[in-house]
Amino acid sequence: MRKGSFFIVMLMLALPALVAWAVSQRPAAPDIRPMIPSADRSAGNRVFLERADMLTKHPEDSFMVLVGDVVFTKGPMIMRCDSAHYYAESESMDAFGNVSMEQGDTLFVYADELQFDGNTEIATLYADFGRKVRLINRDVTLETDIFIYDLGIDLGYYEVGGSLTDPSNTLTSRYGEYAPSTKEANFYTDVHLNSRNSSDTLDIYSDTLYYSTATHIAELHAPSEVVNARGTIYTRLGIYDTDNNRTTLFDRSTIVTSQGQTLTADTIYYDRTDGFGEAFGNMVLTDSAHKVEIRGNYGYYNELADSSFTTGRAQLLQYSDSDTLFLHGRYIQSFRDFDSTLVKADTVKGIAEHLKIDTTHIAVVYPRVRFYRRDMQGLCDSMRFTQRDSTLRMYINPVVWSDDQQIFGNVIELLLNDSTIERATLPDQGFAAQAIEGDHYNQLSGKEMVAHFVAGEMRRLDINGNVEIIMYPEESDSTINKIVNAQSSFLTATFRGRTTEYIKLWPETTGAATPLFLAKKSIYFLPKFKWFEGMRPLSPTDIFIIPPAMEELMLEAGRGTKDIPIPKPAVLQKL
Repeated sequence: MRKGSFFIVMLMLALPALVAWAVSQRPAAPDIRPMIPSADRSAGNRVFLERADMLTKHPEDSFMVLVGDVVFTKGPMIMRCDSAHYYAESESMDAFGNVSMEQGDTLFVYADELQFDGNTEIATLYADFGRKVRLINRDVTLETDIFIYDLGIDLGYYEVGGSLTDPSNTLTSRYGEYAPSTKEANFYTDVHLNSRNSSDTLDIYSDTLYYSTATHIAELHAPSEVVNARGTIYTRLGIYDTDNNRTTLFDRSTIVTSQGQTLTADTIYYDRTDGFGEAFGNMVLTDSAHKVEIRGNYGYYNELADSSFTTGRAQLLQYSDSDTLFLHGRYIQSFRDFDSTLVKADTVKGIAEHLKIDTTHIAVVYPRVRFYRRDMQGLCDSMRFTQRDSTLRMYINPVVWSDDQQIFGNVIELLLNDSTIERATLPDQGFAAQAIEGDHYNQLSGKEMVAHFVAGEMRRLDINGNVEIIMYPEESDSTINKIVNAQSSFLTATFRGRTTEYIKLWPETTGAATPLFLAKKSIYFLPKFKWFEGMRPLSPTDIFIIPPAMEELMLEAGRGTKDIPIPKPAVLQKL
């Protein structure tokens, strides 16, 4: 081996020992005792090192190592930890172990690790596995895995899921923001607000919710669902007072009650405690159990009293399997009515005497009422529908049409079966007419009149007292060549389509049959005959048009709706 090669090998073998010797000769970094600078602490944008048990720094390092009861201040904020790396030039730090941030006796933040950027004044706090970063602001607690706190604008936020809890509610979300100074919080994505009241239930689900921990008021700014024991609210924009259970909803919100009713409108005010809703703009109240829908520009609904009031192009729709009834009046009221029956004692069965309470639902429409259905149309000044007996009672010059038939009187009572008329009763001066052709009408008049219908057609008519008739009987070849005028006390007649099948008058009858070519026009009509065809609603939209002739007819009665027996529960008295 050459001498040069031997020298190189020996040098390589000795190199580790030489390096170790050189390191051992490096002087140890001196311990630096923390010094409290005399700068003005009121400068809120500056970070000051207040104390540490030990501070060390190597010349080549850009940070100081602080160990033991480390304390920093930044304005009124005090930051503590077990150890830290402090970058004095940028006033930044990495803090480790028992990290806390305190401001006065109201705001506390606890974490396991903190990174603070002095240039941006942003602190990022971390929690060890199985633990949470906690912010406590008086009675508010925020918990998350990673919490970012912008001290410059006093705003903290999380992006990895978290929760905020106050005495009223707990809110969870994917993203959240909280400002301790204003006590305002914003939550985004998979937001859930749950009431902390053990005696009540409230859950709000949304993707954007603003919340005040001072007032406990939530603002909803995304498709949201509010669920409680009495029903569910669906809204895209609303304000909910969780302490008082009151909400104001916008943008076509919907309330679905536990009884199955739904209320939709442009704007809704709803008091959940009192079960009271007030709606403005294109209101739609639907009762699916009774197949009824009420529409209007303003309305309210009292859930506890099961009552409602509607006005402003008010409309009631009654659905059936065969057709829909469209009804309009200036005001529509709907409420629950109570009836009591005394049940006598039964000693055999051991039943004591008691009151049996029966309830029914009542709808009242007034004034200037008009309605349309394909097989039936009508008008009056006010009407009342009672669910118990399925009877629609019409007051003040009521008129009803079906095909070419018309009935009117002082009062008309219609018995309905699935919205189909089964019986029409005119208890006070009834009049029925059927158009034949030209000036010729079949006419029947009497003190009391009861008409029976099958599939929308009148099949039988009974008249009791003061019977007067004008009939145009058909010949065998379906032609009409005579007019019959008659008077009696009672009448029974049956019909099929336009044909009169059978007429019986008793006990005594007077009258005459006159050939048409000999009949004078003076015998064409009964004294009370009127034909109101010009007022007849011809379509669902026609119910909103009040013809001048109808207005005159209602004024002609000389009475108002105050004469109609319309009971008003206490909830309706304030209107």
